[in-house]
Amino acid sequence: MDFLSSPFIVPVAGCAVGAVAIVSGIWFEAQQRRNKAEQRMAMIARGVPIAEIERLLGSGDEEKRVRDPLRSLGNARRTGIVLVSVGLGLILFFVALSVIVQERDVLAGSAVGIIPLAIGVGFFIDYNLQKRELSRFGLEIGAESSGAGSDR
Repeated sequence: MDFLSSPFIVPVAGCAVGAVAIVSGIWFEAQQRRNKAEQRMAMIARGVPIAEIERLLGSGDEEKRVRDPLRSLGNARRTGIVLVSVGLGLILFFVALSVIVQERDVLAGSAVGIIPLAIGVGFFIDYNLQKRELSRFGLEIGAESSGAGSDR
């Protein structure tokens, strides 16, 4: 039982939990598809019309829905705002903590805030690229459409 006292047990267990969650999600989705296919085959064998089967079980095109570009644009902007705010909040927290504790080494913790800050900046870049792409198709995104209630 020496491996339980290893300092690597927590990261390895964390990665294992993540891997198990991903694999079980994929397996669950495959089981759902298999069950739906079996239900379709049983209904076809009983002579149920295709229109009735599609009405009961769906046409299978649920995954192919067209996404609203304005919703995607709003989601990118909102996510960018949250991540930049979290990053700045973490940086400010560690700066304030180093002032309060009077320990300069605590400032090293503020580097943690750079990660969400950088990802948030990436979302803002994505937002601007999506905006430019939509303007190529003639859909102008201006100040009137970037209000708080327009993208819900």
